[in-house]
Amino acid sequence: VQLQASGGGLVQAGGSLRLSCVASGITFSNIVVGWFRQAPGKEREFVASIIWSGDTTYYADSVKGRFTASRDNVKNTAYLQMSSLKSEDTAVYYCGASPKSFRWRSKVTRENEYEYWGQGTQVTVSS
Repeated sequence: VQLQASGGGLVQAGGSLRLSCVASGITFSNIVVGWFRQAPGKEREFVASIIWSGDTTYYADSVKGRFTASRDNVKNTAYLQMSSLKSEDTAVYYCGASPKSFRWRSKVTRENEYEYWGQGTQVTVSS
């Protein structure tokens, strides 16, 4: 199983970025996908999760209303659209796959619920 995250970069505060996470070696359409981030000196934290169909999502309070998770099961790809970015959004962003979670469950917020991880993509927001 491989997850490949991409789309990070340097953006000014108030700007937008879209992260992608391409999965291989797994039945992508059956699984919950999550996004986490880790800022320097901090623990990895939950950002968003999305059920198998993409119909239901769950967000951390810190990003609610600014970030949108989506997915394209034909392309085996999950997305995280980030808007109104703030300096505190600066972090390495990771996507995770949770085959063991019930696929209709949207609130999958703990790291240990995810079996597979992408390599991370750096997002830097300048103020």
